[in-house]
Amino acid sequence: MANLLLNTSAKIPAFGLGTWQSKPGEVGAAVEVALKAGYRHIDCAHIYGNEAEIGETLQKCFREGVVKREEVFVTSKLWNADHASEDVEPACKLTLKNLQLEYLDLYLVHSPSSLAKSTVQLTEDCMLGYDPARMAKTWKAMEGLVEKGLVKAIGISNFTITKTENLLKTAKIVPAVNQVECHPYFQQPKLKAYCDSKGIIFEVYAPLGSPSRVRKQDSDPDPLDDPVIKEISNKHSATVGQICIAFQLHRGLVVIPKSVNPDRIRENLKATEVKLDTEDLQRLKALDKNLRFFVGTFFVKKSVTIEEIWDVAADANFVLPSQKAAAWSVKMNTGVTIPAFGLG
Repeated sequence: MANLLLNTSAKIPAFGLGTWQSKPGEVGAAVEVALKAGYRHIDCAHIYGNEAEIGETLQKCFREGVVKREEVFVTSKLWNADHASEDVEPACKLTLKNLQLEYLDLYLVHSPSSLAKSTVQLTEDCMLGYDPARMAKTWKAMEGLVEKGLVKAIGISNFTITKTENLLKTAKIVPAVNQVECHPYFQQPKLKAYCDSKGIIFEVYAPLGSPSRVRKQDSDPDPLDDPVIKEISNKHSATVGQICIAFQLHRGLVVIPKSVNPDRIRENLKATEVKLDTEDLQRLKALDKNLRFFVGTFFVKKSVTIEEIWDVAADANFVLPSQKAAAWSVKMNTGVTIPAFGLG
């Protein structure tokens, strides 16, 4: 299985198992099937409510010799209600206790939007929203986890270009990963290019468009029903889901599709064997609708717009390093680009 190199010099498997919506009583068996099938990357989170069962399964697989601890890349995430700097380490230690691990390979800030401590019901009063100064303190506490050896790497999730730029103003450690929504209808090419420019691995959740997501509307277009993807899947004798996954792998991304179905878990893994050609990739790239399914309104006050949550205007106006370079170059009639400024 292919690996990508983190900015810590550690390797992260480019394909893994997501565990969101995997219920207790099901998730343990799913993780065991995945590890026995060849998965070496398990993506977890405290808020999923299933880390204790995953921990039991990991220990079982370690004892039985299915896999060694050092052979499995385990990710978890700091929940929104634990952003206060004094809450970060206890939250991480609780996850380690539940997973029965001595360290995490990667620990992500699950979302830039904060909630009040011990939030149970999502009311307006508990929605603290995003504050760059507070997030800077959260990140400093995350950096402390690395120093104490509790985690090997730290990263972010659901961060925009603007919010990442704010974080980097005070960060001592550059995030190793940014885990975000990404599928054929929402490819996020600018965010991907930005992460590349900063040495941040771009990791994908919902690579199939999350057909089981909450608040899915009947009118929402579904990548799994797309005729172009179906044509490509027929061409390669693959499933539509495998093509969606293979597309992201060909883009150099980390992909973590979720499932508790043993056959689907094995089927998804076979996406790593699908070889898409240039025409396939061009056709898939053309499907981008800039269509976000996870709008993130759950955790912010009603007065905050979707455009504000995702920094739509600021990110659109942000100039990438590649765009700056292009602005100072000229294309000749041969098609070759030369710098517009030089030394005579």
